Amino acid sequence: MNTDIQSVLDQLGIKANNPAFSTGNYWGGDSNDSTLESISPVDGKHIATAKVATDADYGQVVSKAASAFVSWRMVPAPKRGDIVRQFGDALRKNKDALGTLVSYEMGKSLQEGYGEVQEMIDICDFAVGLSRQLYGLTMHSERPSHRMYEQWHPLGIVGIISAFNFPVAVWSWNAALALVCGNVCIWKPSEKTPLTAIACQHIIGEVFKNNGIDEGVSNLIIGDRTIGELMTKDTRVSLISATGSTRMGKEVAATVASRLGKTLLELGGNNAIIISEHADLDMSLIGAVFGAVGTAGQRCTSTRRLIIHEHVYEAFKDKLVRAYDQLRIGNPLDQSNHVGPLIDQHAVTAYLDSIKKCKAAGGNFVVEGGVLTGDHYASGCYVKPCIAEVENHFDIVQHETFAPILYLIKYKTLEEAIALQNGVPQGLSSAIMTLNLREAELFLSVKGSDCGIANVNIGTSGAEIGGAFGGEKETGGGRESGSDAWQAYMRRQTNTINYSDTLPLAQGIKFDL
Repeated sequence: MNTDIQSVLDQLGIKANNPAFSTGNYWGGDSNDSTLESISPVDGKHIATAKVATDADYGQVVSKAASAFVSWRMVPAPKRGDIVRQFGDALRKNKDALGTLVSYEMGKSLQEGYGEVQEMIDICDFAVGLSRQLYGLTMHSERPSHRMYEQWHPLGIVGIISAFNFPVAVWSWNAALALVCGNVCIWKPSEKTPLTAIACQHIIGEVFKNNGIDEGVSNLIIGDRTIGELMTKDTRVSLISATGSTRMGKEVAATVASRLGKTLLELGGNNAIIISEHADLDMSLIGAVFGAVGTAGQRCTSTRRLIIHEHVYEAFKDKLVRAYDQLRIGNPLDQSNHVGPLIDQHAVTAYLDSIKKCKAAGGNFVVEGGVLTGDHYASGCYVKPCIAEVENHFDIVQHETFAPILYLIKYKTLEEAIALQNGVPQGLSSAIMTLNLREAELFLSVKGSDCGIANVNIGTSGAEIGGAFGGEKETGGGRESGSDAWQAYMRRQTNTINYSDTLPLAQGIKFDL
C-alpha cells in the first residue's frame, strides 16, 4: 500500500489490519466471517478489509436506530442543526484526507475528491439554516373560531443506499437533511467503496459522542445487495433513498411500494448538450469535454450525447478531436492528469461491450477507444475516452453508458434538437450552449427540456447544493439536496383547533342531537 494512503487511513481512524473496524458507532458485523475487500482502481492494490454484516446484524442495527429515534426526534430542530454544523466543521478538518481516500478508493481525480467533500460541507451549512426553517402553513377555516395549520414531523428511520461514483457526497445530501428533520439514518454504501463510508461514520460518530448523542442516530452497515433488500422490505424503514441504475431503482420502487413505503430515487442519466450555431464554441468545448470525461464518465450527470447544429458540426468535432488528443490519463492523485480509471474490471468490460454495440449499429468512431496497458495502468482499469458519430435511435445510445464514451448527433432546427434530447428514457440533466436569448428561453420552456435539470451555457455535469437535484422519467423523479427537498424526509400533518363553545361542522352540515 502507498505509505501516503496509509497515513490518510490513520488520520481517518481506519485500521487496515483490523477487519472489524471497530471505530465509533460503525457496525460491520460481529457474527460473520465474510469480508469485503477494498481494491483501488488506481493501482490495483489492496487497501483494507471490511466485515460483512449478517441478517442478524442488520436486525440489531434497525433496533438500535428505532430506539435512538425516540429521543432524537425530541431534540429541538435548531439543536439538531448544531450537531450537523459540528459535523460540517469536522469535515473541514478532514477534507484533504477524506478527499484523498475518495480519489484513491473510487478512482476520481483528486480535485473531484476534494470537491465531493466540499459538497458534504456545503450541505451541512444548508441544513443548519434549514433547521430553523421547517415551516408549515396557516390557513383560514370556513368555521368561526377555528384555526387550521400544517406542521411537519420526522418519518422515523431513513434508509440510504448509495452508489460508488459519489461514495460520500450523496449520503451526506440525504443524511444532513434527514437528521435536522429529526430522523435517524441507516446507510448501506456501495460494496465497491466501503472505506470512505467507514471514514465518514467515524467522523460523525465522534461528533455524536462528544455531544452525548445516542450512536444509533447515524448507522452504517456494510454488505452486498442482500442488505439492501432487507432494508427495502423492512416496514420499520419509512423512507428508502436509493442512488444507482434504473434497473436497481425499479426493483427498489416495486418492493417498497408493495408495503406502501416511501422512496426517493436518483437513477440513470443519458444527458445531452445542444450546441447551437449561436454558441460560443470555445466555452462549449470546456463544458462538453469535462462533462464527458470527468470521473471517467461515471457520473449520473455525465455528458453522453452532443447534439450539434449542422452549420458548426464539423468545426466543433475538430475542436473535440484536438482536445481529446491533449487529455492526460493516469493516476488521479496526480493533479496534472485529467482522467482516472474506471471503478473495476466489470466496468471495463461494459465499456468495451458498449463500443462493440455502437460499431455494430453503425457508429463511426472519430476518436477510438481501448484499454490502456503498461506500468502506469497496472490495475487494468484505465481506458481511452472516445467519440462516435451516431443516430439517436441506436439501442446503445438509448441506454446509459457509465464510461467515457461520447456520442455526436447532428441537427437542423432547435425543435429537432430538443426532440432528440428528450428522445431517451432518462431525464436527469440537460444543457444548451447558445448566445441566442430566444433559443435559451425555448429550451427552458414547457416546450423545451423534459429533464429535472436544464442549463444554459454550462454543461450537464456538476450541481450546486442550493438547487434541488434529480430527474424525471427513468431517472426516478426524486429530489435531493436544496430547495424544498427536506419535505421528502418528513410527514405532513394538518391540524384544526376549535376554540369556540360550539361544534360547527364543515360544509355547513347540520347534525343536531
